[in-house]
Amino acid sequence: MPTTLFDLTGKIALVSGASRGIGEAIAKLLAEQGAHVIVSSRKLDDCQRVADDIAAAGGSAEAFPCHVGSMEDIAAIFAHIRNTHGRLDISVNNAATNPYFGHVLDTDLAAFSKTVDVNIRGYFFMSVEAGKIMREQGGGAIVNTASINALQPGAMQAIYSITKAAVVNMTKAFAKECGGLGIRCNALLPGLTKTKFAGALFDNEDIYNQVKQQIPMGRHAEPEEMAGTVLYLVSDASSYTNGECIVVDGGVTL
Repeated sequence: MPTTLFDLTGKIALVSGASRGIGEAIAKLLAEQGAHVIVSSRKLDDCQRVADDIAAAGGSAEAFPCHVGSMEDIAAIFAHIRNTHGRLDISVNNAATNPYFGHVLDTDLAAFSKTVDVNIRGYFFMSVEAGKIMREQGGGAIVNTASINALQPGAMQAIYSITKAAVVNMTKAFAKECGGLGIRCNALLPGLTKTKFAGALFDNEDIYNQVKQQIPMGRHAEPEEMAGTVLYLVSDASSYTNGECIVVDGGVTL
């Protein structure tokens, strides 16, 4: 008899940064397992495309725009969740930004502020608002998308790497303080993955080849190869997994 450990039927799931790449793959997999997915990103049209794809495949989804760097947008999406669904079982913080690719000494204030506002403040308050709903209902699962750059700073990606290191410790802080409320918080740390977000790495052939040579599996990942770990972390299969930061990188950080 097939296992039901990964069955998400009846669950309400929010995925930020879900209009493409890893977020899109996560949203589609959670819907495939029975969750109703709130597909969120900055642009409504992009979110709607993913929601429509999910519906066409027989799943359940809706689109709701949210720029996690905006406190007003965060307030709006959680007001919508409360008013429309009255609960939230899964929250995946996947939206991120990396506006600056260059030497650390040339980082300007605008790039610094934007990266911190989205990758740290955004993740923090998305988790706070999700956690408040989950506390009221007796539990839930939060997953943060960090990066292996949290462990080993990426070349020309200093401030991005710093914010992702903060996400790792943030994950552990929420896990420690919210575990007793039935709220589990874990993180995914992807390695080199073929996404538009990582375009700067793929566009620079020298950097790409240098990184690829360090990967024991000898290749980059596809977004779908990240989604399975998130499914594990939000499902009953991981009911006693809390505060873990799971590296999925083909072995590059060994």
